[in-house]
Amino acid sequence: MNPAVTLVLALASIVLIVLLTSRLKLHAFFSLILVALALALATLPADTVVTVLKGGFGGTLGAIGLIIMFGTAIGVILDRTGAAWSMADAVLRLTGRDQAPRAIGITGFIAGMPIFCDSGFIVLSGLNKSLAATSGKGMVRMAATLGVALYTLHCLIPPHPGITAAAGILGGSIGKLVLLGTIIAIPTALAGYLWVKLMAPRSETGAAAAAHETRELPGAFISFLPVVVPLALISANSATNLLGTGANGILVRALRFIGDPAIALLLGVVCAFPLLRGRGFRQTNEMLAEAVEKAGPILIITAAGGAFGAVIKATGFGDHVSALLNISSLGLLVPFALAAMLKTAQGSSTVAALTTASIVAPMLQGLGLDSESGRTLALLATGSGSMMISHANDSYFWVISRFSEISPQATLRVYSTATIVVSTCSFALTWGLSFFLR
Repeated sequence: MNPAVTLVLALASIVLIVLLTSRLKLHAFFSLILVALALALATLPADTVVTVLKGGFGGTLGAIGLIIMFGTAIGVILDRTGAAWSMADAVLRLTGRDQAPRAIGITGFIAGMPIFCDSGFIVLSGLNKSLAATSGKGMVRMAATLGVALYTLHCLIPPHPGITAAAGILGGSIGKLVLLGTIIAIPTALAGYLWVKLMAPRSETGAAAAAHETRELPGAFISFLPVVVPLALISANSATNLLGTGANGILVRALRFIGDPAIALLLGVVCAFPLLRGRGFRQTNEMLAEAVEKAGPILIITAAGGAFGAVIKATGFGDHVSALLNISSLGLLVPFALAAMLKTAQGSSTVAALTTASIVAPMLQGLGLDSESGRTLALLATGSGSMMISHANDSYFWVISRFSEISPQATLRVYSTATIVVSTCSFALTWGLSFFLR
């Protein structure tokens, strides 16, 4: 097929995904699969269409399925056992109640490692209201601080679905992505915190106190364990890569095994089991079943994104773009700008990240990013772009507004503008990191 026609059809397929998901509200899974099938039928030999679709779908599940499943299980257990509240109480004791925004921001950052941002906000919203009431801090500031802290981790590190799906499509080291993503997320979340502090109304009073959690909370140590252990193991695994391929001792092999993201998160689930003490098998099984039910829709959407990515790659899209344009000088700006535009247009960070990864994957060589470090940087740039302008077309925007009982106008003014700050800051840090990693 003529390269120009292929480019037009590929670009039209991307626009169609945005329209189907944002305007018609068609489920992301069917939007991605139907568009991928249509593009494949239009550009590929008929006898290869099914093979390409199945290969992309199954390959993505194989790369990230266990990571999402185990990460979701940890999040559900932290939610249902009150461990997230326990972590918040521990942080509050360190910061003091007069520093309630800082405390809820730190809590959101830590809890946001395994818990998806919308679930994390709902879990912590009651505590957030209570802190706002007892500290006298305004609810707009408290809600935006928590929202940004959770959102930053959600877009940058696995096991969150968008960046995890992108990693499955682009390749690269998930361990390195977790480590570097966390390092970038810390100053990025701080920038968001400072912006919220600047923009939140000074005259706003605290919200009415929410009902306090009355059940007995688990201890802080066992509450933090399911989060800290996987992060430490994955970081240790990444550190062994500095030893080179020649390092092959028993300790190194053991660290590489238990530090594999899937195994590390499975061990995180094991570390969460003490939180279930006193609960019968039926309750425990209900929590695990809930995790499976929550992970299922995420898995099929990310796998559909993998199928779309496989079709985009098979069309030769990346080669055609490289031949027409001098994209080598653009580098990381391409995945960032694509993800930012897609996120702002259709609202979902997950769809923005996996669609961007599908487009960028065949262009990596032309962008000068076809190495393990380059792929990791491309993923971080994609995650940074997928933070850009969370507004009224993003379901998370409405979670923040409704659960905090603040107006959409206030949410736009403080939280939405903060997402521009964190997106830009994250990309700037990624770009700076590229001078040391390539």
